Amino acid sequence: MPDIRELVETRVQRPQAIAEAAGRRVRPASLLGAHGRLMMIAADHPARGALRAGARPLAMADRADLLDRLCSALARPGVNGILGTPDVLEDLLLLGALDGKVVVGSMNRGGLAGTVFEIDDRFTAYDAAALATAGFEGGKMLLRIDPEDAATAPTMESAARAVSGLADRGLMAMVEPFISHRVDGHVRNELSAEAMTRAMTVAAGLGTTSAYTWLKVPIVDDMERAMAATTLPALILGGEVSLDQDATFASWAKALALPTVQGLVIGRSLLYPPDDDVAGAVDAAVGLL
Repeated sequence: MPDIRELVETRVQRPQAIAEAAGRRVRPASLLGAHGRLMMIAADHPARGALRAGARPLAMADRADLLDRLCSALARPGVNGILGTPDVLEDLLLLGALDGKVVVGSMNRGGLAGTVFEIDDRFTAYDAAALATAGFEGGKMLLRIDPEDAATAPTMESAARAVSGLADRGLMAMVEPFISHRVDGHVRNELSAEAMTRAMTVAAGLGTTSAYTWLKVPIVDDMERAMAATTLPALILGGEVSLDQDATFASWAKALALPTVQGLVIGRSLLYPPDDDVAGAVDAAVGLL
């Protein structure tokens, strides 16, 4: 378990140690691992107020436990990337856990879960300049397109600027698009092939160039038809924790056979598996690659 007292002491006494650790970090030679794919662990949920994992409503609220799970996952063979917000990534930098890993910073976390302004997904975390300064490999943004919410338009515009800013610096722009609707006051993503096709085609056209754009997409029925809509590289996201891990892994394996799918970005499904065996879950996912 990480020593929280030591992390806090460093933050109090030597906040510059974070930038120093970023400067010392050994950068990866490629976005792809030895298996030829990108296998990332996602940990940007807490900054949006989304702390649930499966049946545990506050699973991600214990930072020491989360960091322990992240360090365990990042240490497994075949895991070559991490997605997170500044607070999480900086803790991992201080712990020396990011050497040789593809590091992607989460950019817009302002659309807090369960709020009336959820679709107005402001860029409240990393920007392109900060990611370049830190020496990270890219930035990720969430784009939920709600046809009935006018806040979608400024979110799209902000995402387009972020894609352009990242591309100007030669950094990956990871866009996670959905068609979304409010149902009984809650934002719900439409997980159909038609909705994903529409969302991906909108996301692919954002910014002044698509040269550095990757898509982060969920599993949907008729995945082959949905993924036929783009030539951009795509990564499969894990979504909610499932009690049927075998079925989940089977769906990931099927998607990985598609030419545009270049890897996985999995968070809660691997960090909080039903049996709590993080290493076992991560190793099973890596085995799919």
